Amino acid sequence: MGEQVIPEQLLADCHLLGRFQASTVLLHRNAAVPWFILVPQTPLCDFLDLPDAVREEVVCQCVSISAFIKQELGFDKVNFAGLGNVVPAMHLHIIGRRPQDACWPQPVWGNLPEGASYSAEKLRDWQTRLARRTGLQPASPADHE
Repeated sequence: MGEQVIPEQLLADCHLLGRFQASTVLLHRNAAVPWFILVPQTPLCDFLDLPDAVREEVVCQCVSISAFIKQELGFDKVNFAGLGNVVPAMHLHIIGRRPQDACWPQPVWGNLPEGASYSAEKLRDWQTRLARRTGLQPASPADHE
């Protein structure tokens, strides 16, 4: 499929955690909620336009991130969305939510207050745990910046 180009807006807002075979996993820099973004390697903009086999693979990757959020991070609720209104390149949001979070019960979009960022140690820990649980190929520490 060639080299994947991640949209600049996503790179500005996120840490690059690693890659699956045909997608990239990002983590929003604001640590108020665990907000993962999966970017499939495709020129298509809409998730529902993916060929069946690719869509199934991407869904399985999203399910594995959701399981990580619930089982490793202890969240009971996961929001899942693919909007693409501001950044048209296909990307899927997988967000851990709980009643105590900074913008509950509102959506995170437009309601997420400025929050702390992730430490390098936390990023490495989550990469390691995601690699073990999901098969994620971790990005190098320099890619977090």
